[in-house]
Amino acid sequence: NEMKFTKTLCGIALATTFGTGIVHADEEAQQMLMDAMPVMHYSCATILAKADGDEDFVIDVVKKMTFVSLYNHSIDINDHANSDEEKEALRKKFIGEIRVGCNPDKNALLAGVIDSAVMTTLGLSQ
Repeated sequence: NEMKFTKTLCGIALATTFGTGIVHADEEAQQMLMDAMPVMHYSCATILAKADGDEDFVIDVVKKMTFVSLYNHSIDINDHANSDEEKEALRKKFIGEIRVGCNPDKNALLAGVIDSAVMTTLGLSQ
């Protein structure tokens, strides 16, 4: 279950978030931020409870949290990876960083784990 959680949490989320370098228009970005607000309080454990086996729910929440992190830090993923190979390397590293954040503390705030994972993955650690 842990392995499935981590795999689900990261796989497609990064394919869509890290996999595209789209610079969002302000209005679109604001809407995406508003859409993320209701899920920002989830922990590593509560997202699993809320999802109740629904991988699409988990993917959607992780995408939203990852977008918020990228937006808050004014990160354009194309500054860090241009090729599919580079983006795939970032996805793999990101998955590992989420494991590092969630495994020792299931009650860790998922948005914080994701934010830290984004910064570490991109070599921008705070």
